This record gives sequence, structure tokens and C-alpha cells, in this order.
Amino acid sequence: MERVYLNKIRDFLGQKIRVCGFVNSFRDHGKVFFVDLKDITGILQLVFNINENNEKEIKKIRNQFVLEVEGILKERPEKMKNPKIETGDLELVVENFKILSLAKPLPFSVDDDGYSISEDLRMKYRYLDLRRERLKRNLFLRQKIISFFRNFLQKENFLEIETPILTKSTPEGARDFLVPSRLYPGKFYALPQSPQQYKQLLMVAGFEKYFQVARCFRDEDPRADRQPEFTQLDIEASFFSQEEILNLVERMIVSLIKELFPSKKITFMPFLRLPYREAMEKYNSDKPDLRKNKEDPDELAFLFIVDFPMFEWKETEKRWDAVHHPFTLPQEKNIEKIKKNPEEILAYQYDIVLNSFEVGGGSLRTTDIDLLTAVFEVMGHKREDFQKKFSHLLTAFEYGVPPHGGIALGLERLISLLLGEKNIREVIAFPKTGDSRDLMMDVPDLVSKEQLEELHLEIKNKKEKK
Repeated sequence: MERVYLNKIRDFLGQKIRVCGFVNSFRDHGKVFFVDLKDITGILQLVFNINENNEKEIKKIRNQFVLEVEGILKERPEKMKNPKIETGDLELVVENFKILSLAKPLPFSVDDDGYSISEDLRMKYRYLDLRRERLKRNLFLRQKIISFFRNFLQKENFLEIETPILTKSTPEGARDFLVPSRLYPGKFYALPQSPQQYKQLLMVAGFEKYFQVARCFRDEDPRADRQPEFTQLDIEASFFSQEEILNLVERMIVSLIKELFPSKKITFMPFLRLPYREAMEKYNSDKPDLRKNKEDPDELAFLFIVDFPMFEWKETEKRWDAVHHPFTLPQEKNIEKIKKNPEEILAYQYDIVLNSFEVGGGSLRTTDIDLLTAVFEVMGHKREDFQKKFSHLLTAFEYGVPPHGGIALGLERLISLLLGEKNIREVIAFPKTGDSRDLMMDVPDLVSKEQLEELHLEIKNKKEKK
């Protein structure tokens, strides 16, 4: 008999059906035993009529046991109907059942929102934590949001293209996660901080409109609301101006809110364009919260911060660095002025901000090799080192490159704000803790001596401080 999901049972009233799921709760009334069975789609009351042949097996049932059940779907007696749940007027009178899996008592309740439980405990038993309705709802909505973005961009003739995960270590801002090569001793792959160079190469290839739901990896210092791996909606387009890119993103987000979050109100239409300098002077922040009522969780104050400085001074390193990344197009084209007065140079860079959080950023890209070389020289890189590191990109630009630019939205941050969650971990199935550990899998972890030898590596222990 084919299994019926609980959100589809109404079509089978009066029929014998088979359902499966977890025991959400049970009630022993002597000769009648009730179970609330829960699957991914809903919940249903089961009725077990007890006799001497089945009593022992029925009364084994406990919370979170996994059951397979066959029975007749009936309408509940009028006084027993529960209007609080979708199937509250129905019940399954059990004829046969199997206990597919036993369950120990859980280390915490999964019936509440889980906010009061310590993060370490929730992360250690994340597969149990995910049984709570709030997190299931979050992951379903995450899927709907990503599907909406995909459909929107495809209708705009953008092509979804996957780019490599094993790539080259290049200076892009954060530290790379490195992957040693077994076949090429002493050489390493790097996990991508973003698909930046690949998507620019796709523009050289003539694809013109690209997007990707991309995994990104950055070996950054721990922070409470930061993840070493995250997902971004990555977009790149040829022959687009800065304003055309911003308009595309604005239309996409406004359409998303109207379709999936109609109760939410967007503060500014069109989204504000606020120069970086003005934002800092007025609000002392490049991600100001401009909601009219900051107590209203349904108010969405989207704005674009534009005209960022091209460079920022790193005092600890005594050098200039790119505010966004080195491929950002400076608004000044005079190379000598860029080298002489880097603090004065603005960039075609833009961030999208929502309620005091940066939820995305992008820029137009530099395609002139001399200009790009000058930017890296300002940042303290030698010309020959830069040319070696980025020879693939520089060579590609010699074969014709259209003007292009793009943007990336941080999906976890955007989704968490839309769902009213205070931490991005609440919209990720298996996140790391704030200090970048996976307590469930116990990683990072040691590897065997044999694995290290295969990779031509050895661990050099630090000397203990006296």
C-alpha cells in the first residue's frame, strides 16, 4: 500500500491508508491509546483500540518513536474535533502498525522555539534541533526564496552556471581555506571566497548574464554571527551600468516581498541611494537603520550605499587595501593620481543594506590591465607577483572583454532578516558555532599520520611558552 503524506489525507476519508512518521505525543486512556503522528507535512491523531493481543506492543510506544501505521481514516466525533490543527477533524483508527525505530529520551524539548537552549547543546544534537517546527519552517521558506530568485533571474535571461570549488589561492581580502594536493606534492588548491574570477571569465566567454547560488569559504576570525562557509546569490552582467544592476536587484527583491511576505512594508520606494560619505556624516555608519519605526519587525528599510572609497588604510599592516576587492572599477582613470592620492579615489562599489545589516554588495569591474595593475601596486603587491597570480585573468582580457559588473546577496543574512531571526544559524541546516566548530561532527579534527604522509604534510607542533 502506497504511503500517504499527512497533508494529503483528506482525499482518503473513509478509506484504508498507510502513514509514517514520528510520535509527537501519546496519551494512554486505558483501553484506548492516542498518538499524534507527525511527518514532514503535518500531524494526525491515531487511535489504538487496545485488546489482550496488542496491548503489550502498543504500550511500548513513546515520544519520537518512528511508526508505520495502517488504518481507516475517519471523521472525529464532533466534541473531539481540534480546530487548532489542519487535520483536527480527522483521525486514523489503527488496524496494523510497526515500530520502525525506538528513541531514547531527547536531551531537550523540540516542541518549543528552542531559543532558551544553549547553542552548544543545540549544535551537538542539530539533527534533533531540526525537528522543531520553527526550523522546518525556516528551511522551507529558504527554499522558496531561493527558488523565487532562480525563477526571476531565468525570466530575465540570466543563465545559472556552476563554478569550481577547488580553485587557486589569490589575494582577495580574507584568508583562503587551503586543500593540499596528493598528486602534486607541495601544491595546494583553495576553496573559493567567492566565484569572482570565474564569473568575470564567463563575461569574457560572452555569456553576458550569469547567476549562481554559490557556496563561499573564508577563513576569518571567529565572530558570533559569522560562518566559515556560507551561500550567496551571485550575479554578473555585461554591458550593465551601476544603476541597471541596482534596478535589477531592487525589482527582484520587491517582487519577492510582494509574493512571499505580503504583510511586510518596504519603507523606501524606490530604494534610497545614499553616498558612503553622506551615510558616515549623518549616521556614523555605512549600514544605517532607516526604519521609521524600529519596533516594527515588518518594516523593511532597504537602501543602497554607493560611492565607496576605493582604498582603506590598514594601520596594523601599514598599507592600503581595497575596500571591496581589487577588481572594483575606480571612478578615477588617471593611474598617476590613483597611485599618488589613493585616499581620494572613489569606486563604482555599492552595498545593499536592510535594517542596519549589509545583505549584499558588488561593483563594476576593472577590465583595463594597466589600471588593474596600478590598483594592486597601491595595495603593496609587486607587479610581477600580481601578474603571476592572475595570469589567467590577464591573459583572458587580451582576447576581448566587455565592460561588466555584478553583485552578490548574502542569502543567510537576507533570509534571517525576512524571517525575523536574530542569527543566521537559524536558517542554515547544519551551521558551525560562533567559533567555527561543528560540535555534531566534532570538527575541525585530527587526521591520521597515513593521510598526512599521502599529502606530503607533517604537523609542526608549536613550542610551549615558558
